[in-house]
Amino acid sequence: MLTVIGEALVDVVQRSSGIEAHVGGSPLNVAVGLARLDHPVQFIGRYGRDAYGDSVAAHLRSSSVMVPLPPDEKPTSVATAQIDDDGAATYVFDLAWELPGLAARLPLMLQGATLLHTGSIATALEPGAAEVLAAVEHAHPSSTISFDPNCRPSIITDVDYARTQAERFVALSDIVKASDEDLEWLYPGIDPTESARRWLTLGGNEGPALVVVTRGSLGPWGITRAGETQIPAPSVNVVDTVGAGDSFMAALLSAIVDHGLDGAQNRDALRAMPTETLAAIMDHATRAAAVTVSRAGANPPTRAELNHGVA
Repeated sequence: MLTVIGEALVDVVQRSSGIEAHVGGSPLNVAVGLARLDHPVQFIGRYGRDAYGDSVAAHLRSSSVMVPLPPDEKPTSVATAQIDDDGAATYVFDLAWELPGLAARLPLMLQGATLLHTGSIATALEPGAAEVLAAVEHAHPSSTISFDPNCRPSIITDVDYARTQAERFVALSDIVKASDEDLEWLYPGIDPTESARRWLTLGGNEGPALVVVTRGSLGPWGITRAGETQIPAPSVNVVDTVGAGDSFMAALLSAIVDHGLDGAQNRDALRAMPTETLAAIMDHATRAAAVTVSRAGANPPTRAELNHGVA
């Protein structure tokens, strides 16, 4: 069983032509991506007893993602984008992020979990961020931990705080993925690959086995204890980039699970991963992201689509 913990939200896009609403949230997108790649996965997050919450639950269940927590009494989190006639967007966020009582439920919900993924708003916005950190600490002795900071500077504006939070999670993680934009914001003036090299050292022997940096058209770059590698980005007709990083993250984790490297008992094998294996895993993840950008919205590929190169 794979577990994703983090925020679910609804993106409401307001244009002169009308209003559109889409279910989103980086961790939620990763959960859907893993499920479409045929992995049993549960999503631990919150949403309200409202119409937007109903759409979140329906979206998760339509991809066979298990949802162990019921809706709560707070409104579902919403990100509203006002698009002007020139295409520029102005965002307003109405977010509620807390998981009260989660600690008492963790032993049951994480029983048998071989991998726990988290990131983005969920790991930085209080009070929920403290509950997520406690979940990671609970899962660490038995599960592979993965983390994607997926920074949101418009929400978490204090970069010093965001950096401290990210480093706390990195030090507890086995697998870390970040975009070059994330790292440039967290560590201004430092090459993102240099920041990733430093992240590999956080946590000492208990820290990351690998760190991957996505770099858009430059293709991803990654580092393990064995060395560094990079692969080119494929040529693709881009419709939009919504959810591309989340599809990459889901496929990266999927490939690691397919290699039998999930679970704390495989931590040493994961840390011994050669760069050739990392390159193959990154290629798999890059192809998944390429499918996603070739069509509208956060719409990750199924395993059949990825295997047959369907866009």
